[in-house]
Parts: sequence; C-alpha cells; structure tokens
Amino acid sequence: MTVAAGPFLIVATLLAVAGVLKTWNPLDTANALRGVGVPFGPSLVRVGAVAEAVIGIWAVAVGDRASAVLVALSYGAFAVFVAMALLRRAPIASCGCFGKADTPPSLVHLCINAGGVTAAVVVAVDPGVGLPDVLAEQPLAGIPMLLLIVTGAFLAMLAMSALPRALAAARW
Repeated sequence: MTVAAGPFLIVATLLAVAGVLKTWNPLDTANALRGVGVPFGPSLVRVGAVAEAVIGIWAVAVGDRASAVLVALSYGAFAVFVAMALLRRAPIASCGCFGKADTPPSLVHLCINAGGVTAAVVVAVDPGVGLPDVLAEQPLAGIPMLLLIVTGAFLAMLAMSALPRALAAARW
C-alpha cells in the first residue's frame, strides 16, 4: 500500500461528498462557472456533480488506477477553475463546491486541489488503495483509519469554506 492511501481516500471522500451536495444544489457552482466565462447551467452542473460523486465513491471503494486518474483529472479541473478565478479576480462569493454559498476561491482551496492531484497521481502509479484493502491492513479493525479519513475530509472542507472567511474578517 502506498503512503498516499490516506490522503487519496480523504480527497476521494471529499469529491464524493461535494458531488452529492452539488447534485442537490447546483446553482452556486453554475453561477461561479459563469463568473469565469464558462456558461454551464444548473442542469449541466448537476450531471457533472453526479459524475463527481460516482468517481469519488468508486475511488474510495476500489482505489484502482482508473479511478485514481479520474480523481486526478477532477482535482486538476478544480485547480484550473480556482486559479482562473483568483487570477481574474472574478467577483465570485462562492465556487459552490459544497452546494452552498460558503466556499470562496482561495489559495488554500488551490493548494488542497493540488494536493488532491498529487495524491491521486501517486495512487495511479501504485494502485490498490480501496477502503476495504486499506482497512484490512490496519489495526483495530481500521476504525482509527476511518476516523482519520472522515476527519481529514471534514478539515479540508472547513479549510476551503470557513478559513478564507475567517482570514478575510481578520484583515479588517
């Protein structure tokens, strides 16, 4: 098992959760995409969000080369979007990553996306990190690893949503 198994499972979980949330509420993502010149409506965003959720779930369940490549491509596309928004200083209050208006594009967001690409590329080179495989190699029935994955995904979500707002408020 590769050292990137934990980070990969964290970003794959985050991908699945974000996909599900965007499926329920695609409007903020559609607005953000329009803000950088990509004219996708809510229906097309919803289709992409379903694909995102499926890729994330597949990657968590199997962790094979194909799912890792798709996770890397997904995070690569997210990184390009965030970089475009930051470079253009697009007036985007939220990228809609989690289906609600609380995730403004930021450098933290860009770094997490780059980390997602990196972890997925490492797994694409050395696959076989599906959750069942990883948990089988862990002590205590894998419960500590499960807690780390859930905590890591939650902290990444907070870093992309709450941290930029907190830093902006601290600048007064």
